[in-house]
Amino acid sequence: MAATTMTRTRRSSSTAGRRARMTGLYAVLVLILIVAVLPLLWALSSSFKPVAEIFVYPPKLWPTHGTLQNFTDLFKNVPFPRWLWTSLWVSILATALAVFFCSLGGYAFAKYHFPGQRVLFDIMFSSMMIPFAVILIPLFVEMAKIGWADTYVALIVPWVAPAFGIFMMRQFIIQAVPDQVIEAARIDGASEFGIFCRIVLPMVRPALGALAVWNFLNSYNSFLWPLVVLSSEEKFTLPLGLNSLVGTYSREYGLVMAGTILAAVPTILIFLALRKQLIEGLTVGSVKG
Repeated sequence: MAATTMTRTRRSSSTAGRRARMTGLYAVLVLILIVAVLPLLWALSSSFKPVAEIFVYPPKLWPTHGTLQNFTDLFKNVPFPRWLWTSLWVSILATALAVFFCSLGGYAFAKYHFPGQRVLFDIMFSSMMIPFAVILIPLFVEMAKIGWADTYVALIVPWVAPAFGIFMMRQFIIQAVPDQVIEAARIDGASEFGIFCRIVLPMVRPALGALAVWNFLNSYNSFLWPLVVLSSEEKFTLPLGLNSLVGTYSREYGLVMAGTILAAVPTILIFLALRKQLIEGLTVGSVKG
């Protein structure tokens, strides 16, 4: 009887301890969520405030005199639609090319054996460790020598085959595409490019979706490289255009907040459309079947 009572006491104590730990964990997660979401809420609130109300102290999350003037001015007084359109088509084209070339490179490293393969893969893999700031100036000089400075081509071509994308597709193809499937297709007379397009690509759609989201966000939000390579204001992408609203003598913070909120809409739609592929692509290999 005494042993049974002690066992129940221990179970009750263990359950209470587990609940306390879970409560503490949820409290920490809620705190992190608030810290992460608060800047977005402040930007959303500020986009509906008059400029004089944005920086009042103490700060107010809810606008006292709500207005749509910032959004109206964004379309009337600055070329916001042109910035948005430029960012969208540049990002979509760069993403389409990157998905194709990364999957092609990943397939070659995953399923083909050729002289120097290991060395090439090590060089490609090592290039991921180089900070972008290190290659920024040499890359700009290269673009200027070719004659691509201040052109949209310079925003797209250097990123059509990122090392991370090739590495990611290689890892996914190794796990998702059995060698026997490729051999069977060869025996049936399929060409090598036909095997890649008709068999490999459909089997790695989750990875393609994840890579597309990752590349689109990188290109769409890119600021430093467009700032360096573009000099004509009429070619500005959305991040450069919004940044131009805050200058030495003029600070249109209301327009910046409204533009930032509208700029987030395409990325949210892309995420909602490809979230299933994104999650599957990022979790590949994390669960052993």
